[in-house]
Amino acid sequence: MSRNSSIKVTLKNISKHFGSTRVIDNLDIEFKAGTLTTLLGPSGCGKTTLLRLVSGLEPPTGGEIWFGEQDVSDYSATQRDVGMVFQSYALFPHMNVEKNIGYGLGVLKEKKEKIRDAVTKVLQTVNLDGYQKRYPDELSGGQQQRVAVARALVLEPKVLLFDEPLSNIDSKLRRSMRDDIRNLQQKTGITSIYVTHDQAEALSVSDEVVVMHNGAIEQQGTPRDLYRRPGSAFVANFIGDSNVVDGVLEVEAGRSAILLGGTRIDLGERQIDNLPGKIQLSLRPEMFQLRETGDRERHVVGTVIHSAYLGAVTEYFISTPMGDIFTTSPSSDGQYEKGKEVFLHFHPDQLIILPPARA
Repeated sequence: MSRNSSIKVTLKNISKHFGSTRVIDNLDIEFKAGTLTTLLGPSGCGKTTLLRLVSGLEPPTGGEIWFGEQDVSDYSATQRDVGMVFQSYALFPHMNVEKNIGYGLGVLKEKKEKIRDAVTKVLQTVNLDGYQKRYPDELSGGQQQRVAVARALVLEPKVLLFDEPLSNIDSKLRRSMRDDIRNLQQKTGITSIYVTHDQAEALSVSDEVVVMHNGAIEQQGTPRDLYRRPGSAFVANFIGDSNVVDGVLEVEAGRSAILLGGTRIDLGERQIDNLPGKIQLSLRPEMFQLRETGDRERHVVGTVIHSAYLGAVTEYFISTPMGDIFTTSPSSDGQYEKGKEVFLHFHPDQLIILPPARA
C-alpha cells in the first residue's frame, strides 16, 4: 500500500456504554491517513475499548465510525478490512510460519500460487525471509511478533491495529522491536492505531499520541509537543517524568516573573497565556543542574533526601521549599550524599507553565 492510498479514520460523537457504565462518551477523534497514532493512558482509561470499536469487535452505543469517506459504523470486523496484532500474537502452534501468515488468505479462498507469492513478499518486508518452514516454538519472541505483524500485513488491510504488541517481550528486545514496527509502518503507509500504557513506546513509534483519561481525550499531538507543552498536570505526569509544583505569576509593565518556593525567577518579556496569580508548573528532571554553590535569590536550594546510582545517571530526590523534586545528574559528576545542601540551577526558558485547569 502506498501512502497515497492510505485512508483517515474518523470517530464522530462516539460512545460506548456497558450497562450503566459509560466507558467512552461523545468522543470525537481523527487518525490521519498514513500515520501511526498511539492511544496512551492508564488501565481503564478506554484506549482498548476505542481500538475494539475501530476494529468492529465492539459495536458503538452511539456515534459514527468512518474509514475515509465510508461510514462503517454498522460493519462487522470482517467487513471493515482491518488487520490486528494482538498482545498474545495468537499464532497457531501446529502451523509453520508460511501457513500461519497465509491462513487468512486461505480462508478467503485465494489461489495457492497467490498465497505463496504474498507470503514470500511480506516475509521480506518483516525481514524473516527463509523462516517459512519454522514453527512458532522455534522462534524467538521478537520473531513471533514479526510473524503476527506479517499475518496482518499480508491481507493488505486499510487500517492496522496494534493492541499492546510488545508487552510480552523483554525490555532490551522491546527497544529494537518498536523500531521495527515504526519502520514497517512508514514503509507500508498503512494508517495504524497503536495501544500501549508504556510512554517510551508511545513516544518512539508515533506520529501522534492521544493521551486518554477516564474515557476522554486529555490531549492529542506529536510526541515532542506533548512532552514540551503538556496541556494539563495529568499529561505532564504521564508523558515522561515531571515535578508538578505550584507557583505565583507576576506581570508588570510587560515583564513576567514567577515566585517558586521563595525564589523569584525573572522571565523577561516571555509571552504567557495564564492570568497573574497562582499557577502550576511542570519541571522536568533533566532541566536541573545540581551544584554546591548558587544564588539563593535566583536558584532553588534544597537538601538531598535520597540518591540512587543507575550507571549513566544518578537519580535524586531533593527536599526544597516548593516540595520534593525528582531530578537526575550524569554519574560522571559524582554523587551527593543524603543530607547534602545543593543548589538547583536551571534556565527560565525551560519552565513549563501549565494552562489553567479546565472547568
